[in-house]
Amino acid sequence: MSDCSPMAASRTPATAEPAPRIAVAYSAGRDSTALLHATATAAVGQGVEVLALHIHHGLSPHADDWLAHAQRQCARWRRQGLPVRLCTQRLTHKPATGESVEAWARRERYRALREMALQEGATLVLLAHHQRDQAETLLLQALRGAGVAGLAGMPETIEREGVTWTRPWLQQSRSAIEAYVRHHRLRFVDDDSNDQPRFARNRLRLDVWPALVKAFPQAEASLADAATWAAQATDALAELAAMDLADIADARGLKVNTWRTLSAPRQVNALRTWFQREAGALPSSTLLQRLQSELPGAGDAQWQSPQGTLHRRRGRLAFVPAAGPVMSAPESLLHISGPGRYPLPGWGGELVATRVRQDGVHPAWLARIDLRRREGGEQFMAGVGRPARSLKKQYQAADVPAWERDGPLLYSGGQLVFVPGLGIDARVLALPGQPQLRLRWQRG
Repeated sequence: MSDCSPMAASRTPATAEPAPRIAVAYSAGRDSTALLHATATAAVGQGVEVLALHIHHGLSPHADDWLAHAQRQCARWRRQGLPVRLCTQRLTHKPATGESVEAWARRERYRALREMALQEGATLVLLAHHQRDQAETLLLQALRGAGVAGLAGMPETIEREGVTWTRPWLQQSRSAIEAYVRHHRLRFVDDDSNDQPRFARNRLRLDVWPALVKAFPQAEASLADAATWAAQATDALAELAAMDLADIADARGLKVNTWRTLSAPRQVNALRTWFQREAGALPSSTLLQRLQSELPGAGDAQWQSPQGTLHRRRGRLAFVPAAGPVMSAPESLLHISGPGRYPLPGWGGELVATRVRQDGVHPAWLARIDLRRREGGEQFMAGVGRPARSLKKQYQAADVPAWERDGPLLYSGGQLVFVPGLGIDARVLALPGQPQLRLRWQRG
């Protein structure tokens, strides 16, 4: 449930255009209180409204008190002339059994912040992370064995799903923020969960950090600088991978022999980036090590990952996503009216129709399509004037691997029209000059 307290009626006439809005993630703690106050102060006279986005997680017995404090604070600042308005959302569900409370709270917090910001027309959200937060993040990532991307810590600015998230104080020390709070006599709440050592970041703050800064007084700034260098290195590696993949990969997969011409570090970098692009997730270090060692081998081979299966076949590495849960029975009828994507969740993918000038099927064939499984005995004509042959022989002749043969066979009026992996049957190809569509099966 979301709620945004209205501004005083005298401030904004009903007929006026809404003021531009900037949002601040406001927990009512020290750092976010300082950032909200500084942002609202800077917005005075600028015609900008500042939204204070407060999330009630329901995890602490003090959560109601924190919300009440946020309401009093924002109301007091409004009376003082600051253009700030409080928006709140109360989370109504809890972490699943066995789920990390930290991970759940972070995920739900960002979801709720995005939802509130967009509802109020704000596409910029400020976060109060500072230099010490960045230093702690680098240490935690290093202790978890993260690579250079993990060591880059938190980005200063990132755009996701219509919202730009920015951390304007990422280069500011914690002591500078504490000084700001004292100077303006700002009131804030203390989260008692920060004293619970069961959370990794709290153990670092309570047990490790005091000894670290005592031995190395510049640890905060030095570690934050190291995160900046790691972020720059990550960007450079991404650019290098893009250049390498332009030569060694295409729609059919990664060309193993060309990949082998790269140096070992560039092989790993390109492979990691290619896998992330195909699978939507980073590969494990174990999988990367196996691929670098085993991929140059001869013959067909495959490697499993949580996201799907990697196949080496005839000098190429291809990725086949793991089959998702079937949400419904396979569809039996389909109407294709023109170019576009036609999801078939029961079959685990979608048909993609593209307008072409040749080698396509006339749309009349697609007005009513029967979707069938392969049963054996089907005959497919691969080209005009060529004999129709069994699907098995056509697959072998076209060198179509087994993982590209799934999906429905398309029939119209009893005539086979389309076969995944082979394409349009030549008996239904459109004549020159006629409107026509090309079909492609894409697994989900």
